[in-house]
Amino acid sequence: MGHSDEGAGDGAVRVFLVDDVGAFRTLMRFTLEEDPRIRVVGEAADGCEGVTGVEELKPDVVLLDLAMPVLDGFEAMPLILERSPGTTIVALSGFTAERMAQLCIASGAHAYLEKGEDAAVIREAVLRAGIAA
Repeated sequence: MGHSDEGAGDGAVRVFLVDDVGAFRTLMRFTLEEDPRIRVVGEAADGCEGVTGVEELKPDVVLLDLAMPVLDGFEAMPLILERSPGTTIVALSGFTAERMAQLCIASGAHAYLEKGEDAAVIREAVLRAGIAA
């Protein structure tokens, strides 16, 4: 898997969460870290903070919400990919997949998931994206 920092030599997929709802980020952190192969290394409440955090931490995967203040997920995607080319994006949103999946993939995301998706499906998508990183 892609990048490393101090203490990241355990082979875990390093994930950065970007969502404007703090409770959702906390839930995602717990959900993802139930799998020892995944470690959340940072969080941000909007796309602008997300771009900065990803640039600094160079995670393997960004779990990116689409609807956020300041800079939304669609605006953040190209900036994340430009500033951390080894990072893979998994877009996660409340919008239905049929409407958004193709647009997200075309914008550079590796995958698109709906927020109501089963926890195991979200973990598996993050692991697959981590392998692609």
